[in-house]
Amino acid sequence: MKKTIHSKESAKLSAALRAAREAAGMTQQQLAEELDKPQSFVAKYELGERRLDVIEFLKITRLLKANPAKILKSLL
Repeated sequence: MKKTIHSKESAKLSAALRAAREAAGMTQQQLAEELDKPQSFVAKYELGERRLDVIEFLKITRLLKANPAKILKSLL
């Protein structure tokens, strides 16, 4: 099985999370502070350079008040 980090689904997920962050009116820096991570953490997953695990994904969607199920469904 090929690595999924550069798949079109991964790109869609990155774009959906960026859109959710922007819709929440947050900068990468603000979100990173809420996550207790450096700003580069947010930048890397938004650019598709880093994968998120399920727990990270859920924490991010919770902070952004985004529906995780809706985001995942958009990948199909």
